[in-house]
Amino acid sequence: MTYHIDPDAEIAETVLLPGDPLRAKWVAETFLEGAVQVNGIRGMLGFTGGWRGHRVTVQGTGMGMPSLSIYANELIRAGAKTLIRIGSAGGMQPEVKVRDLVLAMSACHAGWPSATIFRELSFAPTADFGLLRRAAGLAPEAHVGQIYSSDTFYDERPDLGEQMRRHGVLAVEMEAAELYALAARHKARALAVLTVSDHLLTGESLDPEARERSFPRMVEVALGAAFGKDD
Repeated sequence: MTYHIDPDAEIAETVLLPGDPLRAKWVAETFLEGAVQVNGIRGMLGFTGGWRGHRVTVQGTGMGMPSLSIYANELIRAGAKTLIRIGSAGGMQPEVKVRDLVLAMSACHAGWPSATIFRELSFAPTADFGLLRRAAGLAPEAHVGQIYSSDTFYDERPDLGEQMRRHGVLAVEMEAAELYALAARHKARALAVLTVSDHLLTGESLDPEARERSFPRMVEVALGAAFGKDD
């Protein structure tokens, strides 16, 4: 039984996961054919439709790993097998520019819901290699590497940020590490395809209208990776 997704919802095996439920609505209306709303519990919108003959669900997850964990768990129980986060991120390296795409090969974290399972083990959450390889092939301009998943939006640890930059962490967001752990636990596939909307070094930030114009590429790459074929 689920409490956050309608138990009668038609959930596809492939699910795109934006944090913002209104972005889920935009993706469904822009990219999917015959999309219908399948979830609206607590205002967290979900839609299922078609893309080039494939069934796709787009489900908002809210902000942060605890919220993502709820929706990803329930989606997997409903039959989801491929889960791709599509969201915004803050750039952490000089070469990672605002509007750039980042493909998260792995996601470090300072704390996350899965800590209660792993206890003393420092588990390294990673993307599904097949999804990552296809996404990188579709978006050769994207940055591929490690990101940081944080449950603190207003971070006050500049020393931690400096160490992450020193070790090549590309960007910061709030959900991917837990998504990768859940996918590994339940034998699903996961990837995070991110658009840099803000930059921690320069302070540059996209306004809402510019964010909307910058996000279609991310969705195209996510869908292509989900349904592409390996060479």
